Amino acid sequence: MYERYAGLIFDMDGTLLDTEPTHRKAWREVLGRHGLRFDEQAVVALNGSPGWHIARKLIEINHADLDPYSLADEKNAAVRRMLLDCVEPLPLVEVVRTWYGRRPMAVGTGSGSALAEALLAHLGLRRYFDAVVAADHVQHHKPAPDTFLLCAERMGVSPTRCVVFEDADFGLQAARAAGMDVVDVRLL
Repeated sequence: MYERYAGLIFDMDGTLLDTEPTHRKAWREVLGRHGLRFDEQAVVALNGSPGWHIARKLIEINHADLDPYSLADEKNAAVRRMLLDCVEPLPLVEVVRTWYGRRPMAVGTGSGSALAEALLAHLGLRRYFDAVVAADHVQHHKPAPDTFLLCAERMGVSPTRCVVFEDADFGLQAARAAGMDVVDVRLL
């Protein structure tokens, strides 16, 4: 089915790994420590965005005076602690295993590189990917195309010859803006 593509790019959270419930649990925990309300709809609407961007929105909703980068760091520490104990790969990992060695592949994620690398390594998946491009590798995040364009560059593949697997609206927009075909894994 993917023979016509020269490179395959995968979002991580909610696409390759079942991390979304844990991200929400971590946000609840961290916001609770600060006496802030967790707005699940706001978080889901921002899926694919870097943590500091989500933190900024949650701070705004709560009319709080906190640093979004510090809040995101707190949340990432909570996520890392929780995820390394319970994260599981999603069925799309079979596509990765099937195409390994046949096409270059990359991960393009809104998570930070330390968390992405730790999770992929912990599950024995890092070896499948030629590149991992995370939020701290680009200046403009999803829905901007930068994450996926850098994936293509690091794989040595023209963007127009790539397909992206995504589960978030921002990621779908980013893939299209990069001139790439995209598979909405929510429809699989």
